[in-house]
Amino acid sequence: MPHYTPLIATIVIGLVLAFILGVIAHRLKISPLVGYLLAGVLVGPSTPGFVADQGLANELAEIGVILLMFGVGLHFSMKDLMSVKAIALPGAIVQIGAATLLGMGLGWSVGWPLVGGLVFGLALSVASTVVLLRALQERRLMDTDRGKIAVGWLIVEDLAMVLTLVLLPALAEILTGGATSGSGLAGSSGFGLAGILALTVGKVAAFVAFMLIVGRRLIPWALHYVAHTGSRELFRLAVLAIALGVAFGAASLFGVSFALGAFFAGMILSESPLSQRAAEETLPLRDAFAVLFFVSVGMLFDPHIIMKEPLLLLGTLAIILIGKSIAAFVIVKAFRYPTSTALTISASLAQIGEFSFILAALGADLGLINETARDLILAGAILSILINPVMFALAKRIYQRTGEGHRAAVRAAEASEAAAQARDLSPTRLSGHAVVIGYGRVGRIVAEGLRKAGRPYLVVENGDQRAKEAIATGAEVIVGNAVDSEVLAAANVAGAGHLLIAVPDAFEAGQIVSKARALNRTMQIIARGRTDAEVTHLVDYGANLAIMGEREIALGMLGSVSNGQAEDKPASPGADAAAVGAV
Repeated sequence: MPHYTPLIATIVIGLVLAFILGVIAHRLKISPLVGYLLAGVLVGPSTPGFVADQGLANELAEIGVILLMFGVGLHFSMKDLMSVKAIALPGAIVQIGAATLLGMGLGWSVGWPLVGGLVFGLALSVASTVVLLRALQERRLMDTDRGKIAVGWLIVEDLAMVLTLVLLPALAEILTGGATSGSGLAGSSGFGLAGILALTVGKVAAFVAFMLIVGRRLIPWALHYVAHTGSRELFRLAVLAIALGVAFGAASLFGVSFALGAFFAGMILSESPLSQRAAEETLPLRDAFAVLFFVSVGMLFDPHIIMKEPLLLLGTLAIILIGKSIAAFVIVKAFRYPTSTALTISASLAQIGEFSFILAALGADLGLINETARDLILAGAILSILINPVMFALAKRIYQRTGEGHRAAVRAAEASEAAAQARDLSPTRLSGHAVVIGYGRVGRIVAEGLRKAGRPYLVVENGDQRAKEAIATGAEVIVGNAVDSEVLAAANVAGAGHLLIAVPDAFEAGQIVSKARALNRTMQIIARGRTDAEVTHLVDYGANLAIMGEREIALGMLGSVSNGQAEDKPASPGADAAAVGAV
């Protein structure tokens, strides 16, 4: 068996170079994406040395797009999609039209034929799925209204490009009088442009209907069935099979894109309680193949285009970065959305990617665009992806200078001041009490046990929502981080009888133990740890006892067996609270 194959070489060398250059980029405080793209340039045909297989790299990148869109679908319900259709549908269509017209204008200025300018403009009008989603995830915008609008906008753009890719061969055949060779349905059906359009829309509608009627029942059922087998390996395989299988079936049977098929598969599965676990199982592969996507993009870049056509390249970038952004901003503001939303959408769309490559390749194969136009599209994609983080930073700077931004800053300052006032409490009047640090799952049980036992206690919680929940039970609550000495003083740790640290972070808990012990040498301090090393760490810092959850569960099981309780009855929900009452 040979030890060298193009597939293995492409994956290994691509990932290793991406890792090295990504680390360097991170060290220089720039996006690791820059390192991934440069890795692609190094293994591409335009630089000396090893040349990776471009075809294989593109197919590997497509898997990354499928898994990424599947993950987006897992966090994006049909309700979310319908909630933004009023802005996403007209907004995407108008923005595509504006960018296409700008591209046609640039093509006309250098003497390209009208249809060539049309293809060029369309390629510049659609944003990259991977880049947009990565940008939203890094800025934690996926679950915001702005993020949902951006994703909905992206879905409409993908649908528009699906129609374009099907119609373009037929359009080329009509315009050239049959001189070009069509492909697939468009080239052989003889239906004409209107017929092909109607057939394509019908196939997309059929796919959506199939997913909503059949997929909604079959996909969650299949995953639940596998989950009940108890095999994590089979569950992970089932998730990947659903993501890749639906995407491939959507493209093969219904003619929609892999990305769109995977998105609907994830969206259907999001209705299942297992969606969170499914997202976690696909995350490592999503990240690995997303890196290969950027490497494959870098391989397409020909640095010589910068010297050959600098003015045309600047014009191309102006359309992508400025023309599309202004068009998106005006559209979103016209629908009376806030400036923050308009700027986020504008920055999100200020780049192009995978559909642009496909459209450029198809246009070149059909003879509709020349090599210069194709290279400009590829160069525009590379440079716009590199510049996209700058566009987000610029959008933030512009927003801060607007009236809306000033008002938001004032509200944030007021909220921060109010929070500071809430933390600036007078010391509690309690003495000899128990102080519970953290009101998560463990902290709730501890506090409830103390309350039922009639023991005086107070809760220290850093999160506003959890603090409100603790207050609702009648507990005295101090909002703040127990690492802060002022918070410990307000909780009267110096006069407390017990300190019960329920936060899971052993590093943070160790700091709390150390500061509390300095205030009170006789107080009983009980903390929690997840490993033997963490238990030792907490005891060394001054805790009287550090409890490891897994050990206590095991002891509880053994105790139930030795007492014969396991066969008699289940433990009551109040058992934990009663145990805490003995503290």
